[in-house]
Amino acid sequence: MRHALPMAQIGPQAEPMARAIGACVHCGFCLPSCPTYVELGEEMDSPRGRIILMKEALEGTIELEAALPHVDRCLGCLACVSACPSGVQYGELLTPFRAYAEPRRKRGVLERVQRRLVLQTLPYPRRLRLAARAARLARPVARVLPTSLATMLRLLPRELPAAQPLPHIVPAEGERRARVALLAGCAQQVLDPDITAAAIRVLARNGVEVVIPADQGCCGALASHTGAAAQARAHARATMAAFPRDVDAVITTAAGCGSGMQEYGTLLLGEPDHDDAAQFAGGVVDVCAFLAELGLREAPATRAPVTVAYQDACHLAHAQGVHSAPRQLLDAIVGVTLIEVPEAELCCGSAGTYNVEQPEIAAALGRRKAVNLSATGAHVVASGNIGCMTQISTHLSELGHDLPVLHTIQLLDRAYARTM
Repeated sequence: MRHALPMAQIGPQAEPMARAIGACVHCGFCLPSCPTYVELGEEMDSPRGRIILMKEALEGTIELEAALPHVDRCLGCLACVSACPSGVQYGELLTPFRAYAEPRRKRGVLERVQRRLVLQTLPYPRRLRLAARAARLARPVARVLPTSLATMLRLLPRELPAAQPLPHIVPAEGERRARVALLAGCAQQVLDPDITAAAIRVLARNGVEVVIPADQGCCGALASHTGAAAQARAHARATMAAFPRDVDAVITTAAGCGSGMQEYGTLLLGEPDHDDAAQFAGGVVDVCAFLAELGLREAPATRAPVTVAYQDACHLAHAQGVHSAPRQLLDAIVGVTLIEVPEAELCCGSAGTYNVEQPEIAAALGRRKAVNLSATGAHVVASGNIGCMTQISTHLSELGHDLPVLHTIQLLDRAYARTM
């Protein structure tokens, strides 16, 4: 069934949005995989409920403000896409709806300040590092701050790792098998720069020349997924201009960044550079998917048996469809026993800025994930996104579990170095 959305107001995004609305048959297969439905038990906080609300808000049968509380509570994890038998591309509705709603909604002063703080800090490593250092001074008064601001303080590490300057080019070891360009990431450079360094080492060891563009910045995923469309398009264009095209792939190590860059064609739909954006997006590949396809030259090994619980990052498994590749790489490590996590399909509650904007729900999901992970008895947790890793580490720590959380590429790197 087709729906006539107001093209003049929405623009070229109206067509894919209408397709997503029309594809939903309201069967309910998405309900058990939706974190907010599982937590809240409310129909309007499920994917099919939100689809109805967004449709009615776009068509003018309900006020936009009536739909926004439920749409705001959506993590955008896209677990519903993996669960949907009808192929509803929920992300093609949610992201442009948020872009449509943002300039038309009413936000309070504190909410506007908080949103501006996040969007003008997280995508800029130098600003984030300064903010993280300044945040240490505010920790003693965290209890009297608004919940959202207190959550930001909780998620920041007490001590930041030292910055790791990145080279421009790292040559392949031995015969070159591929040449790639690597996205360094924004928050990742501040919170855990070892992820990028580990990716460079593992890629080079497996015969891949790695180019790290010196003038790269934020990819725009954070802005795109939170409705700041103009900022997202500016970041996307700057990213495309910074990256070389004479490479086999553009590699990402953060699931949210990868999914955002793969959506450049949709983000710039109707723009003069749409075709270029779509072509660029088609070359963006997660580091685990790239290595699994390329094949490891040699199997790394641990010094002692290690049990690893792999937790799917939502924007890797559901948005990018990368499910087996990280497991394939972990299984290739001699000495690793890979185990699955109960309720693995449920988001951890990070979801970009979600744990700041919806701190209560995010905290409940974070605790739930931490309990499930600790119940596995694993020695270490592996995942594929810095936001997920930060959220999971925080809640494991708060529950008293000393369980390290590493990126899949870090485990490979340590196994190659025989440091685990």
